[in-house]
Amino acid sequence: MKDHIFREYDIRGVVPEDLNDVTSLRLGRAIGTYLVSKGAARISLGRDCRLSSPGLASSLTEGLLGAGIDVCDIGVVPTPLLYYSIHTLDVLGGIQVTGSHNPPEYNGFKLCLGTASIYGKEIQKIKDIFESGRFYEQSGSLTKASVTASYIDELLRRTSMGKRKISAVIDAGNGVGGQVALKAYRDLGCDITGLFCDPDGSFPNHHPDPTIPENLHSLRQEVVKRSADLGIAFDGDADRIGVIDEKGEIIWGDQLMIIFSRSLLARHPGATIIGEVKCSQALYDDIEKNGGRAIMWKAGHSLIKAKMKEEKALLAGEMSGHIFFAERYFGFDDAVYAGARLLEILSSTDRPVSALLAGVPRMINTPEIRMDCPEEKKFKVVKELVEDFKRDYKVIDVDGARVIMDGGWGLVRASNTQPVLVLRFEAANQDRLAQIRDLIMGRVVEKMA
Repeated sequence: MKDHIFREYDIRGVVPEDLNDVTSLRLGRAIGTYLVSKGAARISLGRDCRLSSPGLASSLTEGLLGAGIDVCDIGVVPTPLLYYSIHTLDVLGGIQVTGSHNPPEYNGFKLCLGTASIYGKEIQKIKDIFESGRFYEQSGSLTKASVTASYIDELLRRTSMGKRKISAVIDAGNGVGGQVALKAYRDLGCDITGLFCDPDGSFPNHHPDPTIPENLHSLRQEVVKRSADLGIAFDGDADRIGVIDEKGEIIWGDQLMIIFSRSLLARHPGATIIGEVKCSQALYDDIEKNGGRAIMWKAGHSLIKAKMKEEKALLAGEMSGHIFFAERYFGFDDAVYAGARLLEILSSTDRPVSALLAGVPRMINTPEIRMDCPEEKKFKVVKELVEDFKRDYKVIDVDGARVIMDGGWGLVRASNTQPVLVLRFEAANQDRLAQIRDLIMGRVVEKMA
């Protein structure tokens, strides 16, 4: 077992090199021992549709039962439904077996104790138990439950559609979000066309990661072809959303946050809203302009959720499409619910999606740029970059190095889910963007040499 699978906010690795039936069973024993020590001997368990998920879920369950955990298996579901089950079933935690947005050879486990994500030092405690081999020896029970119908009913109760009938195209990328979203949005009264909504862990049409423009090609075409009001895309486990406007243009995560924050601040003046370090400065400026309190924080669903509770924030979001609503919802990242909130906003106005970004300065920026960097090297590279850039520039180092320069900024941070560095750049014009990008990427290449 390689140490790097114990990430900041989940357990993740390559199948079968890092994760397989043997290691998954042992992980079940270790996670189970941890949960029992915390008084959480009854949990729900869900999984996505990846080809490796059934085997990993089975061996994980065997390990959990052997440590004395009572497991309620909720089957193949989007990650948000696993989170929902923790709020609504008689359980004290939960685990989702999912590779999320990562390439097909990856898989992993998202862990919850109570309704909170297990992350950081707590995941390292599970690693210590795993390596020690000191496991509880008890016997748990296995039951099954379905939460899909209840979840959809909950979504309908928490969404208030206006008079305008919305037409939308959704692209689930053959992940697990498609069937749930199709029914929920149609039950809301929307005219919905589905693309690649049948779960298929081989992802035959395109990889389910809506942060990569190529993966949105079919959705963009279909929105324009059908003159739909918008397009909605999900990642593999449907905790991340991508949005296409009526013109077929991509609305990135921070732009989507502007739309949501403007709507929320009209109801809750002064509310706290959290973005992460990759988000445009335009988001933070717009929140403040509309009377909100903006906080820049670390990327990562577990870290964002913890910060929301600490700051009592009503909304948070990431560039990657994780959107967290605490207003009228549970506070966890749910792309299906986020899509419903966007449909709600549109149904109460005659304006197109693109017009909801009126007045936002037209900054020039890049999408997320991923540079391969070995697991054992990536955090060291970023630490050295922070130290170097602080000699000449203002650096926000809450999560990597966000280097503030005249007319723009650049970011370099280590991914918590893949062996890559994540970069993003923003500036007032194309020339300045190129200058900032060249300078920072040059430094990165030097450090990686």
